[in-house]
Amino acid sequence: MRTLVAACFLLSSLALPLAAQSPAPTEKTTPTFTTIRIDRPIRLTGLLDDPVWATARTVELSYEFQPGENTPAPVRTQVMSLYNDEYLYFGVRCYDPRPQEIRANFSDRDRIYADDFFVVIIDTYGDYQRAYELVVNPHGIQGDLMMTSSGEDESFDMLWESAGAITSDGWTAEIAIPFKSLRFPDKDVQEWGVNFSRTYPRSSRFQFSWVPIDRNIPSFLTQSGKLTGLRDIRPGGSIELLPYVIGQQVGVRSNVVDPASSFSNGDILGRVGSGFRYSPSSDFSADLVVNPDFSQVESDADQIAVNTTFALSYPERRPFFLESSELLQTPMYYSRSINNPLFAGRIVGKSGGWSYMYLGAMDRNTAFIIPGEEESNTVATSLRSFANIGRIRYNFADEAYVGGMLLTRNLTGGHNYVAGFDWNYRFWNNWYFNGEGFLNHTKELSDTTLVTSSRMLGTSGRTARLDGEQFIGSGIHVVVYQSGRDYGFDAVYNDFSPTYQTYNGQFSSTNYHQFYFSPRYTLFPKESFFERVTLSMSGNYQINHSGTAKDKGVQPQLNLTMKGQTYLYLSYLLVNEELFRGVQFRGVNRTIAELNSRVLDALSFNIYGQFGEFIYRTSVPEVGTGHNLGVSMTLKPTSRLKIDLSYDRARLSSASRGTLFYDGYVGRMVGIYQFTPEIFLRSIFQYNSFTKTFNVYPLFNYKLNALTTFYAGLTNNYLDYGPQHGFATTERQFFVKMQYLFRS
Repeated sequence: MRTLVAACFLLSSLALPLAAQSPAPTEKTTPTFTTIRIDRPIRLTGLLDDPVWATARTVELSYEFQPGENTPAPVRTQVMSLYNDEYLYFGVRCYDPRPQEIRANFSDRDRIYADDFFVVIIDTYGDYQRAYELVVNPHGIQGDLMMTSSGEDESFDMLWESAGAITSDGWTAEIAIPFKSLRFPDKDVQEWGVNFSRTYPRSSRFQFSWVPIDRNIPSFLTQSGKLTGLRDIRPGGSIELLPYVIGQQVGVRSNVVDPASSFSNGDILGRVGSGFRYSPSSDFSADLVVNPDFSQVESDADQIAVNTTFALSYPERRPFFLESSELLQTPMYYSRSINNPLFAGRIVGKSGGWSYMYLGAMDRNTAFIIPGEEESNTVATSLRSFANIGRIRYNFADEAYVGGMLLTRNLTGGHNYVAGFDWNYRFWNNWYFNGEGFLNHTKELSDTTLVTSSRMLGTSGRTARLDGEQFIGSGIHVVVYQSGRDYGFDAVYNDFSPTYQTYNGQFSSTNYHQFYFSPRYTLFPKESFFERVTLSMSGNYQINHSGTAKDKGVQPQLNLTMKGQTYLYLSYLLVNEELFRGVQFRGVNRTIAELNSRVLDALSFNIYGQFGEFIYRTSVPEVGTGHNLGVSMTLKPTSRLKIDLSYDRARLSSASRGTLFYDGYVGRMVGIYQFTPEIFLRSIFQYNSFTKTFNVYPLFNYKLNALTTFYAGLTNNYLDYGPQHGFATTERQFFVKMQYLFRS
C-alpha cells in the first residue's frame, strides 16, 4: 500500500483521480497547434537563444486543472514547436514571479517528479491507446513515461535530448525528439494528438494544461489537442547495436553458518554480450540479445516476508523486458519469471488498428510459482526452459480493444501452456468494461524434491508436489467501473480454478470466486485547507470452488488532499472474516493510515501503518495483535545530494496469551550525489533484523543516455553471527560494466 501510494503521488501530475466526477461535459472544439518546418538543426542550450525560435508559433498553458478546475493559471507558460527532417523540437518558457522558490534538483533521469517540471504528451497515432510523455525539469534532467488507458508506465525509456536553464523570471527548456525514437504512421501528412502540462509545486501542487481538463472524463489520454504542420517526415529505418563488456570478482565464505570458515575470492572473470535491434519502419522492430547481462544496477529493497504465505513480487528494471510492456499488463505474465536467459528475442509491430508482439527466451535457471488457495510455493531450479509469449490486440475505438495472448514454458519433462483473451471498452463517456479470461494446460515435472508441501490443489485430486501430473485450469477477471468528478464505483468478479497455473506469470492465489464492489464520492471544497475529500466503501466476498465462504470484508475509507502537498489516507477493516486452515476467524479488525507530505523541497516524508488484529498464519493459526509500520523520508541538503531513509517494522503477539510471535524491522539508506546530469555516486546501506543481514552497495555511474552507460560497484553482504563474532562478510562482488549504443 505504501509503495503504491508513493508511486501515485509521484505521477499524480498527469493522472486524473479515479474518484473524481462533475457535471456532464459540454461539446468543445479540439485546439490545434501548428509546428513550423526549419531547414537546420537547433543547438540546445536551454535558453531558447537560437534566433530560429522567433519563427515558431506559441501557445499558452492557460488552464489550472489541479487543484483548480480549469481556472486561469496563476503564472504564464509559453510553448513553441519547430521541426526538421530528423527532429521535432519543443521550447517552453515557464514564468515565475519568485524564481528563488523553483524546485529543481540535479538527479538521474526519471527522478524529477518532485521538482518543477514540464511535460509534452504525444499520441502519434491519434487513437487514444498510448502516448509518449516526455518530462523535463529546470536543469534539463529528463523523465519519460508511456501513458495508456490503464495508467502510466514509468519504466519506459526513450532516446531524446533536452536542456534547461533557470532565469531571472522563471525557467526555460528545450526538447529535441528524434523521429527515429517515435512510432508513427507512414504517410505524407501527420496529425498527432498533443497536450502540454506544467507542474508548479508551491503551497499546493498546481498543475496547468494547454487543453481544459474535464474531471468527468477519467482519462487524460483522450483530452488533447492536435499537432499539425508535420509533412514529409518518414519513420525511416534504424539499426541499433548494444554491446557490453563486464568484469567481476566474487568472493564467498566456504560455510555460511560458520564465521570462522575461510573466505576466498574467486578469479577475475570477464563476460561479453550484445543486443541488436532492426527497425525497418517505426511500425516494426525486431530485437535479439545474446548472453545478456540482466543484472540490476538498482538493488531491490528488502520486503518483510514474515507471516506471508504467498510469493512476493518485485518491479522489473531490466531494459529489454520494459520495451512495449504496455501490451503485457496482466498478472498472467511476470517478466522476472524469465530469470537468467542465455538469449532472448522479441518482435513488436503495429498495422492499422492491430498491435502484436512476440517474445522468446532460453532461460538457464527456471523459476516458477505453484499457486494455491491459502499459500503458494516458489520453485527455483537449475533447469533450462524456453519461454514464449505471443500477444495480439485490435484497437477499434477510443480506449477500446480486444486481444489475445499465448504463453508457453517448456522444460525437459514438463510444460505449462496458457491461452487467453482480454478486452477493454469505454462507454457513456466515463464507464469502462474490461477483463481477461485464460485456460491453461500443465504437465508437471517428476521431481518431488523441488516442492516439499503435500497440499492439495482444492478438490481437484491433484497435489502441489511435482509428481508428473497433468491438468487443465481456467481463470477469468471482469471489471465494470465508472469514474467521474463526484461519483464513481468499481465492480469486480474473479474466478480461478484450483488447477490454474502460469509458469510465465506472478500468480499466487487460486481456487476462488471473488466479488468486489467499491462506491466512492468526492468533494472539492472551495477556499478550504482541504482540496479534495474522497469517501469510499469497499466490500469483498470470496468463496472457494467447493462453495465454502473463505473471506468477507467491509472497509470504509477516507482520502484527503490538503494544502502543502499533504495527503492523508484512513481506513478501518470494519468486517474482516476469514477461514484459514480450517479455523474460522471473525472480527479481525484493524486501522490503516498513511500520511504523505512534501511541504518543503528539502524534506518530504511518508508514514504508513496498520494497527490492530492480524491472523498469525502458521500450521496452527490464531489471532494476534500488533502492527505493520513504515516510515520513509527524503532529505535534499543541496540540489545535488539526496538521501532516502526508510524503516519498516512488523510486530505481532498472541491476542489470548500475549506470546510474542515476531518483532523485527528493515532499515535502508540510499545516498546519491549527482555531480553532473550524467554522473552520480550512490551508496545503499540496508539491515534486515529478521535475517540478521547487512548489505552495502556503493556504485559509480556514468550515463550518457538511457542505454549508453558505464558503472563500477561493489556488493558486500554481511551476516550477524552474534555477540561473540559480530558481523562477518558472507559474499562480496566487485564489478565494472560498460555498454555503448551504436545507432544508425
